[in-house]
Order: sequence, then structure tokens, then C-alpha cells
Amino acid sequence: MKVQKSFSDKSSKGTLSIVPTPIGNLEDMTYRAVKTLNEVDAICAEDTRNTKKLLNHFDIHTLLVSYHEHNKHTKGPQLIERLEAGESLAVVSDAGMPGISDPGSDLVALAIEADIPVVVLPGANAALPALAGSGLSTDQFYFCGFLPRKKKDRAEELERLKRLSATLVFYESPHRLKEMLTHASEVLGDRNASLARELTKRYEEFVRGTLTELVQWATEEQIRGEFCVIVEGSAEREEEGDTWWSHLSIVEHVHHYVEEEDMKSKAAIKQTALDRKLPKREVYQAYHVE
Repeated sequence: MKVQKSFSDKSSKGTLSIVPTPIGNLEDMTYRAVKTLNEVDAICAEDTRNTKKLLNHFDIHTLLVSYHEHNKHTKGPQLIERLEAGESLAVVSDAGMPGISDPGSDLVALAIEADIPVVVLPGANAALPALAGSGLSTDQFYFCGFLPRKKKDRAEELERLKRLSATLVFYESPHRLKEMLTHASEVLGDRNASLARELTKRYEEFVRGTLTELVQWATEEQIRGEFCVIVEGSAEREEEGDTWWSHLSIVEHVHHYVEEEDMKSKAAIKQTALDRKLPKREVYQAYHVE
């Protein structure tokens, strides 16, 4: 177990700051974010060219370091060495919260392992504004990120999500949107859903309706911009209750998904853990000890 007191620990090590950047409207940059980016020794950026434009706008002259999906395995340990030597670093993504569907999460994990303080600033994010503006339930939601590219893997993931009563939050690119919506409609059924694109920008748009209606919209429209797709949770799950599996052991529960719903064991273990609100590790151990 590790305990971090973010602003009272006295350490010779530097601090890793996670700094959100605007997803469109530059006025969403916070005073604290600008101050932090001015004060750190270096800024780790997903695309230095993109981040340079942001820094120029706010008159920030801090050194930029490239850190992205393709160099994270070599660059990550180098950045940890700098933090251990006492330098303070900030991580930014191209837009929004670093670490959410981007390699910033890997650097955070390395920093925690090395007992380096990690301070996360609140700020711009696409998923929560899209959810809040969807008109769907916000009592519970499940962030799914990007679905797998391959149809078989995507179908398996959608089957896993099918029983969740929580509102589902996806990210999707414009060239895959129609295919994703069609597949979601086929697997999840014709649920209420909402599309949000170009959030905070001049051409911000919400499209609300059923999945079938959204598929039709995507067929007729010229699709541009990155999308958040918000999909209503399962009503069937609410009617059945969360304990349809109460008579099953953990192993039998996993077997149900493997045999009845044709899931791979990894996905079945993950869904069983979600159903029972157990750590995935505990379900994995029970299943493989059998």
C-alpha cells in the first residue's frame, strides 16, 4: 500500500503533474494549468507541434519533451530518472485529460511505482460534458473508451456491456462511427442514445435519438470530428435485478458467459467481476484454481 500526501510530503524527488488542456475552446484552460506549465522543468507532450501552439498562445516557454504511444517504453524510464533526480514534469495530451485513452496512464503507473508524487489537475474533458448533455441517466455511468477495431472483438465487448444498467460512454472516430453505431444497435438493441461532436468548438453538435435513428443520421450526414457516443443502460438488467447469478458460484458464473454467451475467458472474468463487484484478480484466481 502507498499513501501520498500531495502537498505536504517533503521529498528530494520531483512531482509529476497531470495537466488537462482545452478540447477546443482555449478559454477552458485554467489559471492553475497555465501556472503549472510555466513552473515545471519540462512538459511531456503527445504531439509537440500541437502543444507548441497552445504554449505560444499562453506565452509559456517551458521545454517540451516528446512522449507518446510509440516511444513510451524507452522514454518513460528516462522521464522517471529525471523525476527521481528532483525535476518536476507535466504531462499533457493533444486535448483533454492526459491518461484517459492515452499513454499518460503508463507514465503515471511508473511514477507511482517509483514513489514519485502524482498531482492531477481538474479540467477539460470530453466524456463528462457529453454525458451531462445527453439527456440520459447520469446516476451511474461506465466509461468504455474506444471499442476494438476488429468486428469479432467489438461484438465480444458489446456482449459484455449488454447487461450493464449504467449509461455507457464511448469515444469514436468519424470514419468508424457508422459501423460502431450499427453494431451497437444489433447487439444492444434499439436503445436511446446521444452523439456529441466538436465539443466546446464553434460547430458543437448534439444528436439525440435511438441507435437506429443515429445510424440513419450517420448514413445521410458527412461525418466529421471526434465523437462521444452515449448509450442508455440495460433496462432488462434493472428488471431482472443484479442477482440473477446469486445461485451460481464464481466459477459457474464465469462458465455462464463462456458457454452461453460465447465470451472468451478473459472477458467473462471481467464481466463476472463487474456483476459481483469483486476485484478482477479475485475472480481470476477462483476460476483458474478450479
